[in-house]
Amino acid sequence: MYADFPDTLDAWLARIEACHPSEIDLGLDRIRQVAERLELDLGSSKVVTVAGTNGKGSTVTLLDSILRQAGYTTGVYTSPHFLRYNERIRIEGEEASDASICEAFVRIEQARGDISLTYFEYGTLAALLCFEKASPDVLLLEVGLGGRLDAVNIVDSDVAVITSIAIDHADWLGNDRVQIGREKAGVLRAGKPLVCGDPNPPASVRESADAGGARLLVKGEEFGFSGTDAAWSWRGVDRSGSSLDYRDLTVPELPLTNAATVLQVLALLDVNLTREQINAGLGAAKMTGRMQRLQLAGNGCACVLDVAHNPEAAGYLATWLEGHPAGGDTHVVLGMLADKDIAAVMALLAPQVDHWYLASLIGPRAASSVQLQALLPEGQSSACYDDVAAALEAAQKRMHPGDRLVVAGSFFTVSDALAALKLEG
Repeated sequence: MYADFPDTLDAWLARIEACHPSEIDLGLDRIRQVAERLELDLGSSKVVTVAGTNGKGSTVTLLDSILRQAGYTTGVYTSPHFLRYNERIRIEGEEASDASICEAFVRIEQARGDISLTYFEYGTLAALLCFEKASPDVLLLEVGLGGRLDAVNIVDSDVAVITSIAIDHADWLGNDRVQIGREKAGVLRAGKPLVCGDPNPPASVRESADAGGARLLVKGEEFGFSGTDAAWSWRGVDRSGSSLDYRDLTVPELPLTNAATVLQVLALLDVNLTREQINAGLGAAKMTGRMQRLQLAGNGCACVLDVAHNPEAAGYLATWLEGHPAGGDTHVVLGMLADKDIAAVMALLAPQVDHWYLASLIGPRAASSVQLQALLPEGQSSACYDDVAAALEAAQKRMHPGDRLVVAGSFFTVSDALAALKLEG
């Protein structure tokens, strides 16, 4: 491609992964300096920045689906990826090409000089360069970690979102909801809306909104929803504060709680949507690895893939499994990182599980299957496996018609499962 620069995306990724001494190094100074050197200009694109402990990806997916059904062009930046790095950068629903990402990395490398960037900072700048070139109507930017000091926060949003606030990544964000809420609220902008999908935000979110001059809208107060698997209704407000009320909405495959937050965001974004376009977008929204439902090719049994890796997400998955009982047994393949609350996750899922298949993951943060088994509630049927592929194979051999397979615990677990099942991400 250029002298001294890699000529493939894989080679570029290996290079940028080795460029910074820390995988996570929160702060905006480095990336902001390089963005200024690049003279990044996102033009007239509207921007929605999405922070939160859980539900970020679902929120972005629902926003993207509804907006595109209404004829708006979109640029989407999410992380991490499952099978291909290109999944992180999508324009009009299509993954960015290797060539466009490599071209962006070249520009970044030429501009950064002696400034060291993390892997995520490189990726964020690459995504913004791709969006600059495509000039979509709306940019949907998912925060990687926290909010205030996350790389995507160099971009000023028109609407900021906090999907939920729970304890996760405590080493970086704090060990209570007050500290975590303050970090996530750092994505707000003065004079702009901050939509909070957590119905019980800590005081730090309200304090941050007041101090920062943002208009805070909280689920259960300014907006809310009610409904079942058959139909649901939503209420909220528009930009002027006038009441909105939508009834008999299409039930999406993704969580209703996130869909409710999405409708409030759209009501504030200065876009024109019809009820038909909203319903079409809700129905079309699908997501890899988040409550992803499919049939196994080998035995025809149902399978659910979900990255649930903390107690809040595990609680949602457990509730869904309870409300959608299998015709037979539920088999769970679980792999987790050692720095997660493994015991709490397994305790929440345990009442819905008949057989556990515990898989070791690979990497310095990975928990072994033996570590997982030691934290499993007593009386549970379980076996240990060296990897996700082996656990999947064992589960499928044991399953009978009407049984259900669930894969959960980590992005890494679902990614390995997708590869083992030979599914597209």
